[in-house]
Amino acid sequence: MSDKQQSIHSQWSNKLTYILAATGAAVGLGNIWKFPYIMGENGGGAFVLVYLACIALVGIPIMIAEVYLGKKGRLSPMRSVAKVAQQNKASPLWQLAGGMGVLAGYLILSFYAVVAGWACAYIFKAVKGEFAGQDSQALQQTFANFISEPSSLLIWTSCILALTVFVVARGLQAGLEKATRFMMPAMLLLLIIIVAYSSLYGDMAATISFMFAPDFSKLTVESVLTALGHSFFSLSLASGIMIMYGAYLPEKTSIVKTSLWIACADTLVALLAGLAIFPIVFANGLEPGAGPGLIFVTLPLAFGQMPAGQLIGSVFFIMLVFAAFTSAIALIESSVAWLVEKCGFRRVQAAIVAGIGLWVLSLLSVYSFAPDTWATTDLFGESKSYFDVLDYFTSNILLPLGGLFIALFVGWKVNKSELASELNISQAIFQLLVLLLKVVTPIFIIAVFLNLIGVVQFS
Repeated sequence: MSDKQQSIHSQWSNKLTYILAATGAAVGLGNIWKFPYIMGENGGGAFVLVYLACIALVGIPIMIAEVYLGKKGRLSPMRSVAKVAQQNKASPLWQLAGGMGVLAGYLILSFYAVVAGWACAYIFKAVKGEFAGQDSQALQQTFANFISEPSSLLIWTSCILALTVFVVARGLQAGLEKATRFMMPAMLLLLIIIVAYSSLYGDMAATISFMFAPDFSKLTVESVLTALGHSFFSLSLASGIMIMYGAYLPEKTSIVKTSLWIACADTLVALLAGLAIFPIVFANGLEPGAGPGLIFVTLPLAFGQMPAGQLIGSVFFIMLVFAAFTSAIALIESSVAWLVEKCGFRRVQAAIVAGIGLWVLSLLSVYSFAPDTWATTDLFGESKSYFDVLDYFTSNILLPLGGLFIALFVGWKVNKSELASELNISQAIFQLLVLLLKVVTPIFIIAVFLNLIGVVQFS
Protein backbone atom coordinates (compact mmCIF):
# COMPACT_ATOMS: atom_id res chain seq x y z
CA MET A 1 0.00 0.00 0.00
CA SER A 2 2.86 2.34 0.81
CA ASP A 3 4.39 1.89 -2.64
CA LYS A 4 1.11 2.68 -4.33
CA GLN A 5 0.65 5.85 -2.28
CA GLN A 6 4.15 7.00 -3.11
CA SER A 7 3.60 6.33 -6.81
CA ILE A 8 0.49 8.54 -6.76
CA HIS A 9 2.10 11.50 -5.01
CA SER A 10 5.83 10.97 -5.65
CA GLN A 11 8.47 12.29 -3.22
CA TRP A 12 10.69 15.34 -2.85
CA SER A 13 13.92 14.91 -4.81
CA ASN A 14 16.06 15.62 -1.76
CA LYS A 15 16.11 17.22 1.70
CA LEU A 16 17.06 20.70 0.42
CA THR A 17 14.14 20.76 -1.99
CA TYR A 18 11.76 19.83 0.81
CA ILE A 19 13.17 22.55 3.07
CA LEU A 20 12.83 25.14 0.28
CA ALA A 21 9.27 24.06 -0.50
CA ALA A 22 8.14 23.93 3.13
CA THR A 23 9.83 27.25 3.91
CA GLY A 24 8.18 28.74 0.83
CA ALA A 25 4.84 27.48 2.11
CA ALA A 26 5.43 29.06 5.51
CA VAL A 27 6.95 32.30 4.20
CA GLY A 28 4.12 34.32 2.77
CA LEU A 29 2.13 37.49 3.23
CA GLY A 30 2.06 36.77 6.98
CA ASN A 31 5.83 37.25 7.23
CA ILE A 32 6.29 40.24 4.95
CA TRP A 33 2.93 41.98 5.25
CA LYS A 34 1.62 41.11 8.71
CA PHE A 35 4.67 40.50 10.93
CA PRO A 36 6.22 43.99 10.53
CA TYR A 37 3.03 45.87 11.34
CA ILE A 38 2.04 43.74 14.35
CA MET A 39 5.61 44.11 15.61
CA GLY A 40 5.16 47.86 15.20
CA GLU A 41 1.85 47.78 17.05
CA ASN A 42 3.30 45.79 19.97
CA GLY A 43 6.51 47.56 20.89
CA GLY A 44 9.19 46.03 18.66
CA GLY A 45 12.05 44.20 20.43
CA ALA A 46 10.13 42.77 23.37
CA PHE A 47 7.53 41.41 20.96
CA VAL A 48 10.28 39.77 18.88
CA LEU A 49 11.64 37.92 21.93
CA VAL A 50 8.20 36.64 22.89
CA TYR A 51 7.54 35.64 19.28
CA LEU A 52 10.76 33.60 19.18
CA ALA A 53 9.81 31.86 22.44
CA CYS A 54 6.41 30.99 21.00
CA ILE A 55 7.99 29.54 17.86
CA ALA A 56 10.05 27.22 20.10
CA LEU A 57 7.24 26.21 22.48
CA VAL A 58 4.31 25.98 20.07
CA GLY A 59 5.35 26.23 16.44
CA ILE A 60 8.14 23.66 16.25
CA PRO A 61 6.40 20.91 18.31
CA ILE A 62 3.25 21.09 16.17
CA MET A 63 5.28 21.18 12.96
CA ILE A 64 7.17 18.04 14.04
CA ALA A 65 3.85 16.35 14.88
CA GLU A 66 2.30 17.26 11.53
CA VAL A 67 5.29 16.17 9.45
CA TYR A 68 5.37 12.89 11.40
CA LEU A 69 1.70 12.23 10.60
CA GLY A 70 2.28 12.93 6.92
CA LYS A 71 5.38 10.76 6.69
CA LYS A 72 3.67 7.94 8.60
CA GLY A 73 0.43 8.08 6.60
CA ARG A 74 1.78 8.96 3.12
CA LEU A 75 -1.64 10.33 2.16
CA SER A 76 -3.55 13.62 2.14
CA PRO A 77 -3.99 15.11 5.66
CA MET A 78 -7.38 13.67 6.60
CA ARG A 79 -6.52 10.21 5.29
CA SER A 80 -3.04 10.27 6.85
CA VAL A 81 -4.44 11.03 10.30
CA ALA A 82 -7.11 8.35 9.81
CA LYS A 83 -4.43 5.80 8.92
CA VAL A 84 -2.25 6.68 11.92
CA ALA A 85 -5.32 6.59 14.19
CA GLN A 86 -6.13 3.09 12.92
CA GLN A 87 -2.54 1.95 13.49
CA ASN A 88 -2.73 3.22 17.09
CA LYS A 89 -6.26 1.86 17.71
CA ALA A 90 -7.55 5.39 18.28
CA SER A 91 -10.97 6.75 17.35
CA PRO A 92 -11.44 7.43 13.63
CA LEU A 93 -12.87 10.83 14.63
CA TRP A 94 -9.28 12.06 15.00
CA GLN A 95 -9.15 12.26 11.20
CA LEU A 96 -11.31 15.37 11.50
CA ALA A 97 -8.17 17.20 12.69
CA GLY A 98 -6.62 16.56 9.28
CA GLY A 99 -9.88 17.38 7.54
CA MET A 100 -10.06 20.73 9.32
CA GLY A 101 -6.61 21.50 7.96
CA VAL A 102 -7.62 20.80 4.37
CA LEU A 103 -10.77 22.93 4.76
CA ALA A 104 -8.83 25.75 6.43
CA GLY A 105 -6.17 25.79 3.72
CA TYR A 106 -8.80 25.83 0.98
CA LEU A 107 -10.80 28.66 2.53
CA ILE A 108 -7.64 30.66 3.29
CA LEU A 109 -6.52 30.42 -0.33
CA SER A 110 -9.89 31.71 -1.54
CA PHE A 111 -9.17 35.13 0.01
CA TYR A 112 -5.36 34.86 0.08
CA ALA A 113 -5.44 34.82 -3.73
CA VAL A 114 -7.31 38.13 -3.67
CA VAL A 115 -4.63 39.79 -1.50
CA ALA A 116 -1.92 38.27 -3.71
CA GLY A 117 -3.74 39.89 -6.63
CA TRP A 118 -3.45 43.26 -4.87
CA ALA A 119 0.32 42.80 -4.65
CA CYS A 120 0.47 41.79 -8.31
CA ALA A 121 -1.40 44.91 -9.39
CA TYR A 122 0.85 47.09 -7.24
CA ILE A 123 3.91 45.88 -9.16
CA PHE A 124 2.57 47.69 -12.21
CA LYS A 125 1.55 50.74 -10.20
CA ALA A 126 5.12 50.96 -8.88
CA VAL A 127 6.66 50.43 -12.32
CA LYS A 128 4.51 53.23 -13.79
CA GLY A 129 5.57 55.60 -10.99
CA GLU A 130 2.06 56.11 -9.64
CA PHE A 131 3.37 56.64 -6.08
CA ALA A 132 5.56 59.62 -6.96
CA GLY A 133 4.41 62.95 -5.52
CA GLN A 134 1.37 61.42 -3.78
CA ASP A 135 0.44 62.24 -0.20
CA SER A 136 -1.00 59.79 2.32
CA GLN A 137 -4.60 60.74 1.64
CA ALA A 138 -4.18 60.29 -2.11
CA LEU A 139 -2.59 56.85 -1.68
CA GLN A 140 -5.33 55.78 0.72
CA GLN A 141 -7.88 56.81 -1.89
CA THR A 142 -5.94 54.96 -4.61
CA PHE A 143 -6.04 51.76 -2.57
CA ALA A 144 -9.72 52.22 -1.66
CA ASN A 145 -10.65 52.81 -5.30
CA PHE A 146 -8.65 49.80 -6.44
CA ILE A 147 -10.19 47.26 -4.05
CA SER A 148 -13.72 48.61 -4.65
CA GLU A 149 -13.63 47.62 -8.36
CA PRO A 150 -14.71 43.96 -8.52
CA SER A 151 -13.90 43.56 -12.22
CA SER A 152 -10.29 44.60 -11.70
CA LEU A 153 -9.86 42.46 -8.58
CA LEU A 154 -11.39 39.48 -10.36
CA ILE A 155 -8.85 39.71 -13.19
CA TRP A 156 -5.87 39.76 -10.80
CA THR A 157 -7.32 37.02 -8.61
CA SER A 158 -8.03 34.85 -11.65
CA CYS A 159 -4.44 35.28 -12.84
CA ILE A 160 -3.07 34.15 -9.47
CA LEU A 161 -5.38 31.12 -9.30
CA ALA A 162 -4.76 30.13 -12.93
CA LEU A 163 -1.00 30.19 -12.39
CA THR A 164 -1.40 28.23 -9.15
CA VAL A 165 -3.46 25.54 -10.91
CA PHE A 166 -0.94 25.36 -13.77
CA VAL A 167 2.02 24.77 -11.44
CA VAL A 168 0.25 22.23 -9.20
CA ALA A 169 -1.18 20.34 -12.18
CA ARG A 170 2.37 19.63 -13.37
CA GLY A 171 2.99 17.46 -10.32
CA LEU A 172 5.34 17.45 -7.38
CA GLN A 173 8.74 17.50 -9.06
CA ALA A 174 7.87 19.24 -12.36
CA GLY A 175 5.52 21.74 -10.69
CA LEU A 176 5.98 22.50 -6.99
CA GLU A 177 9.70 21.72 -6.88
CA LYS A 178 10.62 23.79 -9.93
CA ALA A 179 8.54 26.75 -8.76
CA THR A 180 10.01 26.82 -5.25
CA ARG A 181 13.57 26.20 -6.45
CA PHE A 182 13.32 29.42 -8.44
CA MET A 183 11.01 31.55 -6.34
CA MET A 184 12.45 30.99 -2.87
CA PRO A 185 16.05 31.98 -3.72
CA ALA A 186 14.73 34.83 -5.90
CA MET A 187 12.50 36.11 -3.11
CA LEU A 188 15.34 35.94 -0.59
CA LEU A 189 17.68 37.76 -2.98
CA LEU A 190 15.13 40.52 -3.59
CA LEU A 191 14.55 40.85 0.15
CA ILE A 192 18.29 41.17 0.80
CA ILE A 193 18.53 43.82 -1.94
CA ILE A 194 15.82 45.85 -0.21
CA VAL A 195 17.54 45.42 3.18
CA ALA A 196 20.79 46.69 1.62
CA TYR A 197 18.95 49.65 0.08
CA SER A 198 17.25 50.41 3.39
CA SER A 199 20.60 50.39 5.19
CA LEU A 200 21.89 53.01 2.74
CA TYR A 201 18.88 55.31 2.45
CA GLY A 202 16.82 54.46 5.54
CA ASP A 203 17.28 54.83 9.26
CA MET A 204 18.83 51.46 10.15
CA ALA A 205 20.03 52.63 13.58
CA ALA A 206 16.49 53.42 14.68
CA THR A 207 15.34 50.09 13.25
CA ILE A 208 17.96 48.06 15.15
CA SER A 209 17.02 49.85 18.37
CA PHE A 210 13.32 49.31 17.72
CA MET A 211 13.58 45.61 16.80
CA PHE A 212 16.36 44.34 19.05
CA ALA A 213 16.43 46.60 22.13
CA PRO A 214 13.45 45.23 24.07
CA ASP A 215 11.31 47.63 26.06
CA PHE A 216 9.19 45.32 28.21
CA SER A 217 7.15 48.26 29.50
CA LYS A 218 5.41 48.29 26.11
CA LEU A 219 4.59 44.59 26.30
CA THR A 220 1.08 43.65 27.40
CA VAL A 221 -0.60 40.29 27.88
CA GLU A 222 -2.46 41.01 24.66
CA SER A 223 0.91 41.44 22.91
CA VAL A 224 2.04 38.04 24.20
CA LEU A 225 -1.12 36.42 22.86
CA THR A 226 -0.67 38.17 19.53
CA ALA A 227 2.89 36.84 19.30
CA LEU A 228 1.69 33.34 20.15
CA GLY A 229 -1.07 33.46 17.58
CA HIS A 230 1.21 34.77 14.85
CA SER A 231 3.94 32.22 15.57
CA PHE A 232 1.29 29.54 15.08
CA PHE A 233 -0.09 30.95 11.84
CA SER A 234 3.21 32.08 10.27
CA LEU A 235 4.52 28.49 10.10
CA SER A 236 1.44 27.38 8.11
CA LEU A 237 0.40 24.96 10.83
CA ALA A 238 -3.00 23.20 10.91
CA SER A 239 -3.66 24.20 7.29
CA GLY A 240 -2.88 20.78 5.84
CA ILE A 241 0.40 21.93 4.35
CA MET A 242 2.93 20.32 6.69
CA ILE A 243 1.09 16.99 6.82
CA MET A 244 0.87 16.96 3.03
CA TYR A 245 4.49 17.93 2.52
CA GLY A 246 5.50 15.36 5.15
CA ALA A 247 3.75 12.69 3.05
CA TYR A 248 6.27 13.42 0.28
CA LEU A 249 9.30 13.26 2.59
CA PRO A 250 12.02 10.76 1.62
CA GLU A 251 12.32 7.91 4.13
CA LYS A 252 15.71 8.76 5.66
CA THR A 253 15.09 12.51 6.06
CA SER A 254 15.14 13.74 9.67
CA ILE A 255 11.80 15.24 10.70
CA VAL A 256 13.26 17.14 13.65
CA LYS A 257 16.28 18.65 11.87
CA THR A 258 14.28 19.76 8.82
CA SER A 259 11.52 21.22 11.03
CA LEU A 260 14.13 23.26 12.90
CA TRP A 261 15.62 24.48 9.61
CA ILE A 262 12.18 25.50 8.31
CA ALA A 263 11.25 27.33 11.53
CA CYS A 264 14.59 29.16 11.56
CA ALA A 265 14.35 30.13 7.89
CA ASP A 266 10.76 31.33 8.32
CA THR A 267 11.73 33.44 11.34
CA LEU A 268 14.78 34.83 9.53
CA VAL A 269 12.62 36.03 6.64
CA ALA A 270 10.20 37.70 9.06
CA LEU A 271 13.09 39.55 10.74
CA LEU A 272 14.60 40.49 7.36
CA ALA A 273 11.22 41.91 6.36
CA GLY A 274 11.38 44.16 9.41
CA LEU A 275 14.94 45.24 8.50
CA ALA A 276 13.74 45.99 4.97
CA ILE A 277 10.62 47.93 5.90
CA PHE A 278 11.27 49.84 9.13
CA PRO A 279 14.35 51.83 7.97
CA ILE A 280 12.18 53.24 5.17
CA VAL A 281 9.36 53.93 7.62
CA PHE A 282 11.58 55.67 10.21
CA ALA A 283 13.56 57.67 7.61
CA ASN A 284 10.33 59.14 6.29
CA GLY A 285 8.81 59.88 9.71
CA LEU A 286 6.05 57.33 9.22
CA GLU A 287 4.26 55.26 11.86
CA PRO A 288 5.64 51.70 12.38
CA GLY A 289 2.33 50.53 13.83
CA ALA A 290 0.34 51.63 10.80
CA GLY A 291 -1.61 48.38 10.67
CA PRO A 292 -2.55 46.47 7.51
CA GLY A 293 -2.10 49.62 5.41
CA LEU A 294 1.66 49.55 6.05
CA ILE A 295 2.34 47.71 2.77
CA PHE A 296 -0.28 49.19 0.44
CA VAL A 297 -0.45 52.78 1.71
CA THR A 298 2.43 53.70 4.03
CA LEU A 299 5.29 52.12 2.05
CA PRO A 300 4.09 53.47 -1.33
CA LEU A 301 4.16 56.92 0.30
CA ALA A 302 7.84 56.36 1.13
CA PHE A 303 8.62 54.84 -2.28
CA GLY A 304 7.20 57.96 -3.92
CA GLN A 305 9.62 60.23 -2.01
CA MET A 306 12.92 58.31 -1.78
CA PRO A 307 15.84 57.93 -4.22
CA ALA A 308 15.20 55.13 -6.76
CA GLY A 309 11.84 54.61 -5.07
CA GLN A 310 10.17 53.58 -8.31
CA LEU A 311 12.67 50.73 -8.82
CA ILE A 312 12.72 49.61 -5.17
CA GLY A 313 8.93 49.75 -4.97
CA SER A 314 8.70 47.49 -8.02
CA VAL A 315 11.23 45.05 -6.54
CA PHE A 316 9.38 45.03 -3.23
CA PHE A 317 6.02 44.07 -4.73
CA ILE A 318 7.61 41.44 -6.98
CA MET A 319 9.10 39.91 -3.84
CA LEU A 320 5.70 40.06 -2.13
CA VAL A 321 4.07 38.20 -5.04
CA PHE A 322 6.77 35.50 -4.95
CA ALA A 323 6.16 35.03 -1.22
CA ALA A 324 2.40 34.84 -1.75
CA PHE A 325 2.65 32.41 -4.65
CA THR A 326 4.84 29.84 -2.87
CA SER A 327 2.19 29.75 -0.14
CA ALA A 328 -0.67 29.54 -2.65
CA ILE A 329 0.65 26.38 -4.34
CA ALA A 330 1.10 24.81 -0.91
CA LEU A 331 -2.41 25.71 0.25
CA ILE A 332 -4.10 24.04 -2.75
CA GLU A 333 -1.94 20.90 -2.69
CA SER A 334 -3.89 19.04 0.03
CA SER A 335 -7.17 19.50 -1.84
CA VAL A 336 -5.64 18.28 -5.09
CA ALA A 337 -4.11 15.22 -3.41
CA TRP A 338 -7.44 14.39 -1.72
CA LEU A 339 -9.29 14.54 -5.07
CA VAL A 340 -6.69 12.22 -6.61
CA GLU A 341 -7.04 9.71 -3.76
CA LYS A 342 -10.78 9.90 -3.11
CA CYS A 343 -12.25 10.53 -6.56
CA GLY A 344 -9.64 8.85 -8.74
CA PHE A 345 -8.95 12.06 -10.69
CA ARG A 346 -5.77 12.53 -12.64
CA ARG A 347 -3.67 15.31 -11.15
CA VAL A 348 -4.52 17.79 -13.91
CA GLN A 349 -8.25 17.17 -13.44
CA ALA A 350 -7.95 17.50 -9.66
CA ALA A 351 -6.06 20.80 -9.96
CA ILE A 352 -8.65 22.25 -12.34
CA VAL A 353 -11.60 21.17 -10.16
CA ALA A 354 -9.95 22.59 -7.03
CA GLY A 355 -9.11 25.80 -8.91
CA ILE A 356 -12.66 26.30 -10.14
CA GLY A 357 -14.00 25.86 -6.62
CA LEU A 358 -11.49 28.41 -5.32
CA TRP A 359 -12.42 30.89 -8.06
CA VAL A 360 -16.11 30.65 -7.11
CA LEU A 361 -15.29 31.09 -3.41
CA SER A 362 -13.01 34.02 -4.19
CA LEU A 363 -16.04 35.95 -5.49
CA LEU A 364 -17.15 36.37 -1.86
CA SER A 365 -13.91 38.21 -1.09
CA VAL A 366 -13.72 40.10 -4.38
CA TYR A 367 -17.18 41.60 -3.89
CA SER A 368 -16.63 42.24 -0.17
CA PHE A 369 -14.99 45.60 -0.94
CA ALA A 370 -17.47 46.89 -3.48
CA PRO A 371 -19.78 49.74 -2.37
CA ASP A 372 -23.29 48.58 -1.36
CA THR A 373 -22.12 44.99 -1.70
CA TRP A 374 -24.21 41.88 -1.12
CA ALA A 375 -21.11 40.11 0.24
CA THR A 376 -21.71 41.01 3.89
CA THR A 377 -23.27 39.17 6.81
CA ASP A 378 -23.87 39.59 10.53
CA LEU A 379 -21.26 38.16 12.90
CA PHE A 380 -21.80 38.52 16.64
CA GLY A 381 -24.17 41.41 16.04
CA GLU A 382 -21.81 43.28 13.70
CA SER A 383 -22.00 43.64 9.93
CA LYS A 384 -18.96 41.95 8.44
CA SER A 385 -17.81 41.41 4.87
CA TYR A 386 -17.35 37.80 3.77
CA PHE A 387 -13.63 38.56 3.45
CA ASP A 388 -13.53 39.37 7.17
CA VAL A 389 -15.71 36.38 8.04
CA LEU A 390 -13.48 33.95 6.11
CA ASP A 391 -10.38 35.45 7.71
CA TYR A 392 -11.95 35.26 11.18
CA PHE A 393 -13.31 31.73 10.79
CA THR A 394 -10.06 30.25 9.48
CA SER A 395 -7.54 32.18 11.60
CA ASN A 396 -9.46 32.23 14.87
CA ILE A 397 -11.36 28.94 14.81
CA LEU A 398 -10.22 26.32 12.28
CA LEU A 399 -6.45 26.80 12.63
CA PRO A 400 -6.20 26.89 16.43
CA LEU A 401 -8.64 23.99 16.87
CA GLY A 402 -6.88 21.96 14.18
CA GLY A 403 -3.49 22.59 15.80
CA LEU A 404 -4.87 21.73 19.23
CA PHE A 405 -6.25 18.38 18.03
CA ILE A 406 -3.00 17.52 16.23
CA ALA A 407 -0.98 18.21 19.41
CA LEU A 408 -3.37 16.16 21.56
CA PHE A 409 -3.50 13.28 19.07
CA VAL A 410 0.26 12.91 18.69
CA GLY A 411 0.92 13.71 22.36
CA TRP A 412 -1.63 11.31 23.85
CA LYS A 413 -2.65 8.70 21.25
CA VAL A 414 0.39 7.92 19.11
CA ASN A 415 2.61 5.05 20.27
CA LYS A 416 5.62 6.73 21.89
CA SER A 417 8.15 4.04 21.03
CA GLU A 418 7.26 4.32 17.32
CA LEU A 419 7.34 8.12 17.55
CA ALA A 420 10.74 8.05 19.25
CA SER A 421 12.10 5.63 16.66
CA GLU A 422 10.94 7.85 13.80
CA LEU A 423 12.22 11.10 15.31
CA ASN A 424 15.56 9.58 16.39
CA ILE A 425 16.48 12.18 19.02
CA SER A 426 17.90 11.93 22.52
CA GLN A 427 15.58 10.63 25.24
CA ALA A 428 15.69 13.94 27.16
CA ILE A 429 14.68 16.01 24.11
CA PHE A 430 12.02 13.45 23.19
CA GLN A 431 10.48 13.65 26.66
CA LEU A 432 10.48 17.44 26.45
CA LEU A 433 8.74 17.29 23.05
CA VAL A 434 6.08 14.93 24.39
CA LEU A 435 5.51 17.21 27.40
CA LEU A 436 5.09 20.19 25.09
CA LEU A 437 2.60 18.33 22.88
CA LYS A 438 0.63 16.87 25.78
CA VAL A 439 0.41 19.88 28.08
CA VAL A 440 2.21 23.13 27.27
CA THR A 441 1.24 23.60 23.62
CA PRO A 442 -2.47 22.76 24.16
CA ILE A 443 -2.69 25.20 27.10
CA PHE A 444 -1.12 27.97 25.02
CA ILE A 445 -3.41 27.32 22.04
CA ILE A 446 -6.52 27.20 24.23
CA ALA A 447 -5.52 30.54 25.80
CA VAL A 448 -5.13 32.14 22.38
CA PHE A 449 -8.35 30.59 21.10
CA LEU A 450 -10.45 31.70 24.05
CA ASN A 451 -9.02 35.21 23.89
CA LEU A 452 -9.52 35.57 20.13
CA ILE A 453 -13.15 34.48 20.19
CA GLY A 454 -13.82 36.73 23.16
CA VAL A 455 -14.74 34.05 25.70
CA VAL A 456 -11.89 35.17 27.94
CA GLN A 457 -10.27 38.59 27.83
CA PHE A 458 -6.73 38.72 29.23
CA SER A 459 -5.51 42.09 30.49
